[in-house]
Amino acid sequence: MENQQIQITHSQSRKAKPASDQLEFGRIFTDHMFMMDYSEEKGWYEPRIVPYQPITLDPAAMIFHYGQTVFEGLKAYRTKEDKVLLFRPEKNMERLNLSNERLCIPQIDEDFVLNALKQLVNLDKDWVPSAEGTSLYIRPFIISTEPYLGVAASKSYKLMIILSPVGSYYKEGIHPVKIFVEREFVRAVEGGTGKAKTAGNYAASLKAQEVSEKQGYSQVLWLDGIEKRYIEEVGSMNIFFKINGKVVTPELNGSILAGVTRDSVINLLKYWGVPVQERRISIDEIYDSFKNGELEEVFGTGTAAVISPVGELNWEGEKMVINNGKTGSLSQKIYDTLTSIQNGLEPDLFDWTVEVK
Repeated sequence: MENQQIQITHSQSRKAKPASDQLEFGRIFTDHMFMMDYSEEKGWYEPRIVPYQPITLDPAAMIFHYGQTVFEGLKAYRTKEDKVLLFRPEKNMERLNLSNERLCIPQIDEDFVLNALKQLVNLDKDWVPSAEGTSLYIRPFIISTEPYLGVAASKSYKLMIILSPVGSYYKEGIHPVKIFVEREFVRAVEGGTGKAKTAGNYAASLKAQEVSEKQGYSQVLWLDGIEKRYIEEVGSMNIFFKINGKVVTPELNGSILAGVTRDSVINLLKYWGVPVQERRISIDEIYDSFKNGELEEVFGTGTAAVISPVGELNWEGEKMVINNGKTGSLSQKIYDTLTSIQNGLEPDLFDWTVEVK
């Protein structure tokens, strides 16, 4: 695969670029996209960058019927020196293959696809916004395309990468959100697809999200699917708790997605000498630490927001207000440090950023 040349077809009609203050998440797309196909006979073949366009699929394409699909999400950032940086993109390629394995999708050549991603971003480099807090969101994804209604793994696939300029997640500055602890619905179970980044996990989360929003909460805190006692994720993010000076986060148990930002935060905390543990955490433990005055900070981590502080947890009617509903000093420090590294504003001591040339 590494010997294949990526064919490039330039768009003949370039789109107007929106103003930075008009950017919404995932509504606007750039001029080009990357595509590559898979068949049992050829393997992955015909890598190409083409003008952004609709795709045509057979109504019997297996993606529509059995949901065999995986995706990733990462960002490109424009620095003050007008460089374009990616943040740990090799981790996204690595995780894409882990998701592929779980969904019975053929493995990709991680280096080749990352190179294709860089070529695509470089071609549409003018779409990377420069205003503070903005970035170019990158969405690689794979869908099953074989026209067949039998329940089996598809024999053909399509890999695509699309790009979308996005605004600042926090338009009015970083602020804590209110979270509802979910007891009825579950996101995933050990042995299921929770550790894969696949569409079905997100479809399964929508009902709980809808219910929580009607009650005035921004997201739900997911508990395990067996005992409904142990904490897993918050919304579509990983979750951290600062308890009596120590930071704890749920260990990766097969039903929790291994977030790139999660891993970055753990590395930062260790570098700073902040005690951090990955282990099982029950909601009872969190409630007890709150009652004892030891629950100091709670925050989610993910690509979109980087850090999302939690100001309140509602567990069976018990409202736990954290840090007086304000962003904690550690949450703020992590957010400032990660975003500064991503935007080239401070030294990248971990060698996390990759320049697109």
